[in-house]
Amino acid sequence: MTRTGMQKVMLGAAAAGLMLLFSSSVRAQETGESLFKAKCAMCHGPDGAGKSPMGQALKIPDLHSEDVQKRSDAELTELIAKGKNKMPAYEAKLSKEQITKLVGFVRDLAKKH
Repeated sequence: MTRTGMQKVMLGAAAAGLMLLFSSSVRAQETGESLFKAKCAMCHGPDGAGKSPMGQALKIPDLHSEDVQKRSDAELTELIAKGKNKMPAYEAKLSKEQITKLVGFVRDLAKKH
């Protein structure tokens, strides 16, 4: 391989490394709120009250409610991961860390209500 060819390979590897580092950094900055807005608000509504058109049609419970908030973190994690009734499973779409952030956000909703 020529020197120029080797330089191109090294630059490509460096660029790939920077992209990987950047994507990890972006994921680390992802918050429970941003995940909720992207994955959950369509049905649960932006405030978690379930008052979106989809939420009302599906009779989604208010995430601020005692019924939801009395569940353990493990139960909420399982519910998000495995789904239940009309709620889809997210274990194949979200990492465990992302699901943990969502559970934390659901807990924070009760504090804001």
